[in-house]
This record gives sequence, C-alpha cells and structure tokens, in this order.
Amino acid sequence: MIDSPVHRLYHHFSELPASLRVMYTAVLLMLGMGYLFAIVYLFHNYSGKDGNSASLSYDDVVIAYSGTGKGSRLEAALRGSMSVMLPFEERDVLLGWVKDGADRARFEPEVRPILDRRCMACHDGSNPNLVNLNGFDNMLKVTEQDTGAGFFTLVRVSHIHMFGLTFVFFLMGTIFSHAYVRPVWFKCTVMALPFISLALDISSWYFTKLFHPFAGVVIVSGAVMGLSFAYMWFVSMYQLWFAKLPAAIAQRSESRTPDVG
Repeated sequence: MIDSPVHRLYHHFSELPASLRVMYTAVLLMLGMGYLFAIVYLFHNYSGKDGNSASLSYDDVVIAYSGTGKGSRLEAALRGSMSVMLPFEERDVLLGWVKDGADRARFEPEVRPILDRRCMACHDGSNPNLVNLNGFDNMLKVTEQDTGAGFFTLVRVSHIHMFGLTFVFFLMGTIFSHAYVRPVWFKCTVMALPFISLALDISSWYFTKLFHPFAGVVIVSGAVMGLSFAYMWFVSMYQLWFAKLPAAIAQRSESRTPDVG
C-alpha cells in the first residue's frame, strides 16, 4: 500500500546513474570515518576534567565551558585530561609552584625543565588551538583562576563548527534526500534536526558559563546530531545497494514511457 504519492521531482537511489551512486557511497564512507574520529577526539578533549577520565560526564561539560570555579587552569588540566602526560612527582612540582605564587625565580630551575620534557612538543605556541606554555609570561596566564573557555576562544571554535558541520550535514542531507522514507514529515524532521541541534549546541556553550544546566542542552544536542547522522548514514547506505525497490518507485517506473533514441 502506498501511503503518499511520490513527488514528480523525487529520484530514488535506484533511479540515479551508477557513477553518482558510487560517488555518494565514497562520500558516506569518508563522512562516517570523519565523524568517528570526531567522537574520539571529543571524548579525549573533554573527558577527565572532573577527575574521572573513564567517562564523559555533565560535570566535564560544565568545567570545559565555565571552569571549576576554584584553582587554576593549569591545575584543572593536570588533574583532568592532562593527568596522564607526566609523572605524579613532576605534576606535584608544577602544582606546588602555582600554589606558592608562581614565582619567577623558581620557574627556570624547577618548572622549565619539566615543560621542556613533557609539554613543549605540543604547547610551544606553534599551534593556535593549544595553550602556549612557552615562557614564564605564558605560564603565568594559566595560573589564573579556571573560568573555562574564554569568550573569543568560543567565538573561534563556534564559527569553525558552524561552517564545518553545516557543510557535513548539507552533504549528508542531500544524499539522504534520495532515500525512500515515509511519512515524509519524519524524513524532513530527521534532515532538519542536526541544524537545529547545532544551533542549540553552540549557543549553549555560552549560556553554560552563565547557568550550568545548559550543559545538559550541549549533551542532548550533540547526541541528537549523532543519532541523526547515524540514521541518515545507515538508511542511505542500505538503500543505495541492499534494499528492495520500494513499491511506489517500482509502480512509477512501470508507468513511465521508455526513453527512445
């Protein structure tokens, strides 16, 4: 039974040229791999901020955007996601230096050698996305109270995410638009949800600094984006190569006049 007519401009995967289906498949594979790597990076970057690196929690998100409200940014990192990057005795030297006032006289003989061994490979200032720990003045900045990601850091990351993920979900939605999914309103909802979730996710980064429960919106929005991506990916891949031809498409194909020439 056909529950709704097929739009005259709609083309199912089976009606597309083989070359276009191969290209769609390649794009889906690359997007899928990219999304998996993004999830791994997200977990590594945010988990452990609350002291438990085994899971990504509500408190991790709160600390990431609004800070711990106590201690320094350096302490939050060394007790969280960076805790595995250096031995406990060296971590205690750094934390002791911060607790005693981050004295310049102790920086070169005590702190600098640890930074050179453990941190400079990534935090030498060459990567604008990582904290610069090169030199006393830069270290002094991370000894200030942990207030989470700064406003302009959020602005920089926001526009990257909005441009990048909008393009990703545009590609995914374009491919998924050829899938046969009923009812149509459900298909449209699945395609629209990632964009709505993206707007809620990024705006909640800022709101979390003001009101911590918005961290829950960040988590839910991210989950909805992931589920929408997974649904569109699997449905598209399945209908591209494995699913039976929908009855509505088969009926339309039979009623069409064959091409001549």
